[in-house]
Amino acid sequence: MSGSKEKKRAKKMRNQPASVTLSAEPGPFSGGGNRACPTPGDVRSEQQNSSNQSSGPSHRRDQCFPRGQNRGERGRGRGGWQGGSQSVSEEMPKYITVSAFAEARAAEIKAMLKAVSQKSSNSLVFQTLPRHMRRRAMSHNVKRLPRRLQEMARKEVQVPDKLCEKAVHQKKEQSKTKCRKARRRHVHLVAEFNRRQRKNIWLETHIWHAKRFHMVKKWGYCLGNSPTEKCYRACYRAMTKHCLLQDLSYYCCLELTGRENELLKQLTRICSMDTGLTFAEACCLSGRFEGSLDLYRADRYPEAMLGPVTFIWKPRDGSERRQLWIWVHPALKQDILGELKAIFQCSEPEEVCIPEPVPPSVPEKKDVVQSLGKRRKEDKEGEKAVPVKKIIGDGTRDPLQACSWISPATGIMISDRSMEILRYRLIGPLAHCVLTDTLKAAALQTEMADSETELNNWWVETCKDSGRVSLHQRQSAVFELLEGLSSPSQVPPGTILGLTVGDPRVNLPKKKTKAIPDFGKYQDNAKVRQLYLEGVPVDCAHSFIWDQDICKSVTETKISEQDINHLRAQLLVPGSHLDLGPSESKIPILLVQQPGRMAGEDRPGWGSGWDLYLPKGWGMAFWIPLIYRGVRVGGLQEAVKHSEYQRTPHTPNDFPDCRAGMQFARELEADLREKFKRRPPAKRANYVKLGTLSPFICPWGQLTKNWEGRMKAAGGHSFCEPKAEAIKEASPETGELEEAMEVSSEGTLKTKDDTGTQDVGDRGETVPASDFIVLRSEKLLLQLAAWCYPTAGRDRRVRLVSRLGQKQMAEDVLLPILISYPRALVWVKLSLLGKGNPELHAMICIPTEDDLLQLSKDRLYCGPQEPRHQDIFKHKIQKLREEKKKKKKMAKALEDEPASIPDDEETTDKHEELVLGLWSGALPDVTSHCSRALLGYVTRGDFSLAAGCGEALGFVSLTGLLWMLHQQPAASKGLVLLRTPASLQYRFARLNIEV
Repeated sequence: MSGSKEKKRAKKMRNQPASVTLSAEPGPFSGGGNRACPTPGDVRSEQQNSSNQSSGPSHRRDQCFPRGQNRGERGRGRGGWQGGSQSVSEEMPKYITVSAFAEARAAEIKAMLKAVSQKSSNSLVFQTLPRHMRRRAMSHNVKRLPRRLQEMARKEVQVPDKLCEKAVHQKKEQSKTKCRKARRRHVHLVAEFNRRQRKNIWLETHIWHAKRFHMVKKWGYCLGNSPTEKCYRACYRAMTKHCLLQDLSYYCCLELTGRENELLKQLTRICSMDTGLTFAEACCLSGRFEGSLDLYRADRYPEAMLGPVTFIWKPRDGSERRQLWIWVHPALKQDILGELKAIFQCSEPEEVCIPEPVPPSVPEKKDVVQSLGKRRKEDKEGEKAVPVKKIIGDGTRDPLQACSWISPATGIMISDRSMEILRYRLIGPLAHCVLTDTLKAAALQTEMADSETELNNWWVETCKDSGRVSLHQRQSAVFELLEGLSSPSQVPPGTILGLTVGDPRVNLPKKKTKAIPDFGKYQDNAKVRQLYLEGVPVDCAHSFIWDQDICKSVTETKISEQDINHLRAQLLVPGSHLDLGPSESKIPILLVQQPGRMAGEDRPGWGSGWDLYLPKGWGMAFWIPLIYRGVRVGGLQEAVKHSEYQRTPHTPNDFPDCRAGMQFARELEADLREKFKRRPPAKRANYVKLGTLSPFICPWGQLTKNWEGRMKAAGGHSFCEPKAEAIKEASPETGELEEAMEVSSEGTLKTKDDTGTQDVGDRGETVPASDFIVLRSEKLLLQLAAWCYPTAGRDRRVRLVSRLGQKQMAEDVLLPILISYPRALVWVKLSLLGKGNPELHAMICIPTEDDLLQLSKDRLYCGPQEPRHQDIFKHKIQKLREEKKKKKKMAKALEDEPASIPDDEETTDKHEELVLGLWSGALPDVTSHCSRALLGYVTRGDFSLAAGCGEALGFVSLTGLLWMLHQQPAASKGLVLLRTPASLQYRFARLNIEV
């Protein structure tokens, strides 16, 4: 045998046990090989060899080459290795010792089992599986492997002892958990959902949205942001041609109860007639229409903005006490609630809302229970187990948190009814058609369905009153007339209609269908024309949803979905109408018309619709029937687009002068800055070279301050030169504040003078007063809109100004505005004249005379370009990097001496402040930093599907706007330049102010 073969055989036999020896004498049945059964002498010799000899290589060599056989005499035979000597006796043994033979065989079996159990390859456990069973997740997740291999896989991971003990402990706990079928039971699911709602409240439609929407956590809620499917254009088509549905139940409802004169006395302090409607408007005070206004801190108008709200008065019922609902955005709730408690002096909570366990949703009725079949299986505890009920409405609040406050002096009570009243919004021309097809007026009922329960008890008492029955019939008739209107915009803005409807689940169609109106049915109806001209009567605005006891009864006596399905399955004709009879629930609702687009001349009434108010607990019962009528559902992004196409400010994005708007701007800046830093320097824009000082936030305070300084320093403009001293005297407090104010790289204001006015927040923290305001005076906005109106003819502007009753642009007209509002912003709309899409934080600039002259010569002229700036921070960043490297080398050479550590930390801090491509430190004059004077910023901009061109919404400085309008020629009034933050190209746009 050659040396290579010898090595190969030795390698094969190295793992064999030393106690097993092969006989050298062939037997008669071995075919020239080893003997099948050893003799007693052999057994004894084997035992002696195994006890006396070691298990080294020499012993294995004895096994392979027995005595009387050399390497040359070996040959391949049928029985294995064939010995060379043929003179050995081939007789069978006469006897064997059983005990010794069994011990020898036991040693062989033990060695064989040990060899099988030990892993002889370098492959991992999951790699030993058949290829069709291998999964990538098995390489890092042991639980993906079959259970028989999980222990071996855990050993391969080589986890420390403590972690192994922890894993074993977790495994024991997991073995006690129930199967998935048990975990997915209704009771366990509800308990898990309630636990997940502790930090972020879920709407009643949350699970429906979670399966179809991208969810975000905002304002203490978990809301649907945008659909997972591609439906950007489909949602616009729904708003324009059919119907778009949104769940606005996250809006907060603050209820004020008290005498009318006491309420109006204090509410007039937080609003102003200069901005439009107030709480004392006659049409709103009667409860016939919904109103909207902007709230300010008491007696602080036009400063200290709180935010926009909508309000509804309960119709008069002969009592002195009135009810008022104020609907606010959740981001504004704490500020407005704190101000209301302050002006009404409501510091003492009336009661603490401790949520009681919600009773079973189905009335305990024996015949109903028997007909509906068996209930869900009970837990091991049996009847003693307390079922976990779904938390609805104010059950998500802290039990120790007050939800009502009363004033001891006036008796006015403020109640927080957030999540108590659900709110759905239907947008589109067929919104009323969807409502009339989904909802049916409740049938009259004069007898109780069951004397033991209070099901529809309030409705039976109502039907006994002939006056209320007549009112319900008039409301039903008006509701049916809505189908004869082609659009909700034909109803007077803010119309309110109260109604009591039946359970919408009994009218559920077999499949989804689009609701189509029948205009021929009401084409020549005089009542439809009367509704179009006069609106809904005052008495039809009444609704039982104002009564909290009725709402609570309606919520508690609601028939569950499971019981409805059981009753539907028992119908003789499947799919036929389900008639519950007296057991059908009666739900009070409120319909409020949303006017849509009212400002401007194009697309009047676009985006109009209806708001549907419901009692809590009935969210999904109304949601699914509305879905089955073919509506499309939108989220927060669709709400932003809806307001963008209406060209109205969106809450809180477009309210930079209120606290929620500032918080939104800071969060947006942090997100954009973090996204910017994640990109490598070679793949991101250098905003310093592009001349963009603040690409992530709009420095409104710096903008208004710089324009005020420019107007004071201007000496060549006729309407400013002689009146500079008057402006300075009108605002003496701004002189000291200008020098003490700086703007950081993030655009946030830093004021060194602490003597300014400060507001105290709801948590006791001080909020610095804003140094700018947003102009919301309707009179001044109408004046500015007339001055900015595009001119097509020679005397068109003069005729327009005279028709609107406005004044011509002159020095004596402009000076009072500049004195009254030295630092004010104006909400504007911009439409691009050519191609291009405006982006967020795009700069609105003033064109020069050469730009306007070149545009007049060439209508296809796209606009000028900004010269590239020099990056003054590039060398500083490189120098800091070099210093940092040097100090690291020195620290490594000196073995990290303590004296070098503070300098290293200071260098690191300086290096973190400087980011390549961003302006560092205080901002210079933002109005004159570029070749074109900066007028304002864009807060929302995109290609408009409604207008067919790029449109933008934003704010401009009032002082800069007046200066621009005064300097521009009559044929070019309102022309501005737009430049995106990451571009040098200016593009012409038309500026309009829509009121």
